[in-house]
Amino acid sequence: MYAEIGHFALILALVAAVLQSVIPIWGVRAENAAAMRFADNAAQIQFLGVAVAFAMLTRAYVVSDFSLVNVAMNSHSAKPMLYKVTGVWANHEGSMLLWVLILTLFGVLISIFGRSVPVTMRSVVLAVQAMIGVAFLLFILLTSNPFDRLPNPPLDGQGMNPLLQDIGVALHPPLLYLGYVGFSTAFSFAVAALVRGQVDPSWARWMRPWVLLAWAGLTAGIALGSWWAYYELGWGGFWFWDPVENASFMPWLLGTALLHSAIVVEKRASLLAWTILLAILTFALSLIGTFLVRSGILSSVHAFANDPERGVFILLILCIAIGGALTLFAARTNKLTEGGYFAMVSREGGLLLNNVLLSAATAIVFVGTLYPLALELVTGDKITVGAPYFNQAFLPVFGFAMMFAAIGPFLSWKRANKTRAARLTTLAAVTTATLGVVIIAIFGVPDVVSLFGIAVALFLAVATLIDLGQRIGIGKSPFATSLRRMVGLPRSAWGLYLGHLGLAIAAAGVVAAGLWKVEEIQVTQIGTPVSVGAYEFTLTGVESAKGPNYQSSLATVTVTRGGDFVTNLHPERRWYPVEKKPTTEAGIVTVWHGDYYAVLGDPAAAGGFVTRYYYNPGVPWMWLGAVIMTLAGLISLADRRLRVGVPSAQRRLAAQPAE
Repeated sequence: MYAEIGHFALILALVAAVLQSVIPIWGVRAENAAAMRFADNAAQIQFLGVAVAFAMLTRAYVVSDFSLVNVAMNSHSAKPMLYKVTGVWANHEGSMLLWVLILTLFGVLISIFGRSVPVTMRSVVLAVQAMIGVAFLLFILLTSNPFDRLPNPPLDGQGMNPLLQDIGVALHPPLLYLGYVGFSTAFSFAVAALVRGQVDPSWARWMRPWVLLAWAGLTAGIALGSWWAYYELGWGGFWFWDPVENASFMPWLLGTALLHSAIVVEKRASLLAWTILLAILTFALSLIGTFLVRSGILSSVHAFANDPERGVFILLILCIAIGGALTLFAARTNKLTEGGYFAMVSREGGLLLNNVLLSAATAIVFVGTLYPLALELVTGDKITVGAPYFNQAFLPVFGFAMMFAAIGPFLSWKRANKTRAARLTTLAAVTTATLGVVIIAIFGVPDVVSLFGIAVALFLAVATLIDLGQRIGIGKSPFATSLRRMVGLPRSAWGLYLGHLGLAIAAAGVVAAGLWKVEEIQVTQIGTPVSVGAYEFTLTGVESAKGPNYQSSLATVTVTRGGDFVTNLHPERRWYPVEKKPTTEAGIVTVWHGDYYAVLGDPAAAGGFVTRYYYNPGVPWMWLGAVIMTLAGLISLADRRLRVGVPSAQRRLAAQPAE
């Protein structure tokens, strides 16, 4: 009964989406205000239908209703309740339902909080959102129905991949989809702007909050996925340039470029066509990521499905949506009138250069990710593009993007004061060099690539603090006055400073982890110390334990330095009898400068255990940097100016009530 309610709710949502994608467009053409406002009501009905379906599927998991194929294949009565609930989206059908739930959530949020957007524009935006909803609701109902019944239900289910029974994975997909799917709003605003012929500062201000929300969600989602890989897979690393990791990274890179170009549109009414194109391509990369994990062309712990027919359906959606948008872009872009001309040495010029470098970095990752797949499809040959390619091709380009991100705030709009910019840049460079010498004196001389990475991260952090100091008048005004100015800064300014500082801290962590990481892999006897850099790791005991749905071997590893006790680590090896799969739980203790990290492997034939010991410096800085960047996006989002459209001639001409 509940499954049928969920199925019916999906059909109801599809009907609402179809009507939402047609009636408002007709209303705009016929200048019928009631038909245009219908988009708001339809968006809410569509969300309600998908939310009811999601609630019904969640109930089936909670009560272990194994009459549903989805529940029987992906759950078990012995699973802890938390993982019964999160198991809803730890599979293909449920994750697609979550995908559409977030899509419709963005639609209903636009209908409620987008009242400053004229109804003529808002109705078209919601109609485009609904078209995407129609495509993916059809995909679910025709190929991935989570409410399919089993004629002969089993007594118990097959369980869920033990690697996914983890709090990190529980939170990772919703946040990742907040970014993936959230960029659909940028796509919808771009298409609506082309349809309406309105690309101006108002349009950029209407769109930017949704891009910020999506970017912040994707930042948090990527960081959580990296954190999960770090402690759950037991490989001691946090990023492996896996194709599915890259699939989420590419829209983040292009979304970052989109955020910056939207600022230029808002401030100077420039880069109009470029910003529209970025909005389309960012969502295109999100759809490509969805295709990669559901087409069966990848074999990965991240992949959800191995059914090529489903991949073809998503590929068809991708071709129609992005192909149609690019065709519209080609037809309408010559009608866009660029304004606000600027000198190349200006804030606009710096943001444009930043966009070019971020786009080049995205292209490097795109080629490295998809070329092996395309080659195998065309010739049958299999090649692997791994870390050496990405590190050598991507990191220098992204490093230069960070350098220009540091210099950009020193430049004024339209035409920069070159003397002032050069003076501040020199101050940042000298300070960076001084700090770099101190670091080298303490830790030694690194290789050239690592030295470049350290310098870039330091330069970005120092330049950001210098710009903040200049803005609040440090050294020129009394301290109390500077403090009041700092407190009174707009939230979007705080978003800029925190975003750049977060990126600098995360980059410093990545460089430190790669440069000073120490790893030892061996067969260890209990009581035998192993040297790991300046530390000694000693396996002092292994005990048997039992969890709610697994059996465990829990070890104690004592870390000392120079004979002095530092900490105890408790790595664990689990066995899940239902799924018949093992997992490793790394023992990690975090301090300000890094992580002590231990992994317990299989028992060795000659006695003892296979162990992996690591000292990972800088890793906490990566997570801290990601948290700061996410907060930066949310703080910028709270700026009231992003909720109020700026006046423009085009907006006055669209004389429909904005409600």
